[in-house]
Amino acid sequence: MAPFGKFGRLCFLLLLFRLVKLEDNGGWGLDSSLSDEGDCNVDVRDVNSITYTEFVHKYAYTKPVILRGVTDNTKFRFLCSKASLLSEYRDKIVRLSTANTHSYRKVDVRFEEFVKFLLTPQSEDTLGSDTLYFFGDNNFTEWHSLFEEYKAPPYGLPHTSPAYSFGIAGAGTGVPFHWHGPGYSEVIYGRKRWFLYPPDQSPEFHPNHTTLSWVKHSYPNLEIHNKPLECTIRPGEVLYFPDRWWHATLNLDASVFISTFLG
Repeated sequence: MAPFGKFGRLCFLLLLFRLVKLEDNGGWGLDSSLSDEGDCNVDVRDVNSITYTEFVHKYAYTKPVILRGVTDNTKFRFLCSKASLLSEYRDKIVRLSTANTHSYRKVDVRFEEFVKFLLTPQSEDTLGSDTLYFFGDNNFTEWHSLFEEYKAPPYGLPHTSPAYSFGIAGAGTGVPFHWHGPGYSEVIYGRKRWFLYPPDQSPEFHPNHTTLSWVKHSYPNLEIHNKPLECTIRPGEVLYFPDRWWHATLNLDASVFISTFLG
């Protein structure tokens, strides 16, 4: 009994370790993660150290900020695990977009097919027009039960209403530089590296080259005055970007994320 007991306990501990690791990444895996998180020169504020008035006056119309601890999305995070999403949406059709600046091409596939065959790490030499990205084109009727569990950042802007865009992407993927209205981005699983420029400072980039390609080939050669604001956000952190700020993203892991656009 003793040897079997020790073996059984060892198996239990190994299983427990695997479950803990699974819980850390929601089952989305970290095998192909990128290690370089870069610098962080964006202000980071804890929810207890900033008021709504300060947010509006200092950041809302002026510069990005990362907020920590603004909401508790524990339940939403559980629902976004790989097993949970496959169980609920396996046969649903999702619309993928090409990951270039203009996102012209759309492809409809079953969610399970996307997860099993298309959710792969990005190759450095793959063009944006050949990279399919699941973000934004969500059927809000079919995905409504998931979105209603999400607690959006509480700091809104006058005369705007929130709209959600949900995404899942492989390590090394991302969206090249573009701009639009103000909003928030929150990572549910994984890490997302952000690069931002103010509206009056247009970045130099090729609209059909991926962010990964830009980071590898263009970013190291930037002069100091041309370097972007940047930071890597993790679960529990929300990045706010003001209106018309240029931004590009790079998923360092297989990532699940949601944006709240203030339109």
